[in-house]
This record gives sequence, structure tokens and C-alpha cells, in this order.
Amino acid sequence: MLKDKIALVTGGSRGIGSSICKELAKAGATVLINYANSKDSALKVLDEIVEGGGKGEVVGFDVSDYSIVEEKIKYLIEKYEKIDILVNNAGITRDSLFMRMKESQWDEVFETNTKGVFNCTKNVVRMMLKNQYGKIINISSVVGEMGNPGQVNYSSTKSALIGFTKSLAKELGSKNINVNAITPGFIETEITEVLSDSIKDKYKEIIPLSRFGKPEDVAKAVLFLASDDSSYITGEVLKINGGLYT
Repeated sequence: MLKDKIALVTGGSRGIGSSICKELAKAGATVLINYANSKDSALKVLDEIVEGGGKGEVVGFDVSDYSIVEEKIKYLIEKYEKIDILVNNAGITRDSLFMRMKESQWDEVFETNTKGVFNCTKNVVRMMLKNQYGKIINISSVVGEMGNPGQVNYSSTKSALIGFTKSLAKELGSKNINVNAITPGFIETEITEVLSDSIKDKYKEIIPLSRFGKPEDVAKAVLFLASDDSSYITGEVLKINGGLYT
């Protein structure tokens, strides 16, 4: 499905990102696994990809640093001659009730979650325009649609990605570049593992499917949007949340 495609996945070393990397590799893409701090985890993902007959490379850089992103993506394009698929998955949380939130907590989340998407997309899109082909997939969140107490900063960044997606899709559509977003709900990752059983049960009561999703649920949606099966879909926000918010 993705034979000969080159895919860059930011924040690809853990959680949803690692599942996305493995799913794209399984479909035939050469996957560039970005990480900021978790090199060992990224290498483990690469090992699993290679063991499964896939191809990839780990690439360490902080998406919030424009000059480093520019340098690394330039290196990747020179090496692979193109990047067909960009998955903007890297993100962080710095949770706090708004009245207690520090400026640094606000800035850190915006630097990674929104500026990071700008940095990576800006440095990939020119080459996509030249090739008249590209798939850009932004991982937003259900809390960017419905809000969440203690996450005003995080929710704001994820809402911003929806506007970014819809606007960029209009700019790039005539150039055969699809720009879409996915808003995962509660997914079984390291983030949800720290929740108490009582809190998990409370959330499951309001999810129509009565369970949390798996990282593979999001990864399969990314695969669809990265493939030519979705060639007539752009500017869309695909909800993977068990019906929590529709």
C-alpha cells in the first residue's frame, strides 16, 4: 500500500507514535522515527520494524527548535530524496488548573504542540509542492474539541491543530497534498495507565463503546489517511474516540 513511500513520524518512539511507525512500515513505507529524549525506545521500535521485514531510521531532534528541525529535515530529504508522508504526532502535557498555571507551562506546551507542527510542516511542504504529492496528518485530541479541566494549555494547542489542518488543506489541495487531522479519545498508553481504576471506570461509563481505544486504532486511521485510498479526503477531522464526542 505504501511501497516506496517515505514517512516521517514525530514523537514516534512511544505510545500512539510507535504504533503509527509500525503500521506504516508494515504497509511498505520507509519510516523515519523521530524522538526527542527516548532514543532507546525509538531504537526498539526500529528493531521491531526491521524484524518484521520493514525499513526505517531513528532521527533525534526537538520539534520545537526551528533551526534544528530545518537542519535534520534537510538531511533526510537529501538522503531519501523526498518525504511523502508527515505525521505530526509529537506532543507534551503540562497539566494544571488555569489559575495555578505558570507561564512556562503554557509556553512549553505551545512550543512543542503547535510551533513543532509549524516547524516540521514548513520544512517538508516545499518539497511536497515540488513533487506535487504529499500526505500531512496532524494528531490532535478529543480534548481539543470538548475541553478538559486542568488542560487549558493542552486543549488550546490541540484546537489550534484543527484550524491549522483545515486552513492548510485549502492552501495545498490544488497541489495534490492532503492535510487531515485525527482526534484520539482515551487510548491505552502510558498516559492512561497512571489513572486510577475508579477514574478509568468513570470515563468508560460515558464512552458509548464502554472501553478505551488501543494505539493500533489510531495507527490504522493514520494508515488510511496516508494511503491513496483517502485521495479525495482533505481538511477532515477523524474522531477515534469510541463515540465519546461526536
